[in-house]
Amino acid sequence: MIVDGNLSLVGYGLATIGPAIAVGLIFAAYINGVARQPEARNLLQPIAILGFALAEALAIFALVLYFVPGA
Repeated sequence: MIVDGNLSLVGYGLATIGPAIAVGLIFAAYINGVARQPEARNLLQPIAILGFALAEALAIFALVLYFVPGA
């Protein structure tokens, strides 16, 4: 059995697991917080979006490293 491709693709796939779990946990905590205190929605929403952006930045960083030759 011959497998074509390179190890960077496997690394990128593994690197996206962390941000995917983080995004799920962030929005689960946001939904849980808003369900408990609906009046805190305006306070929790920017924090959740900031956390989402930071978690997605890790995935984008991994994607950029995938395209860098020799990394």
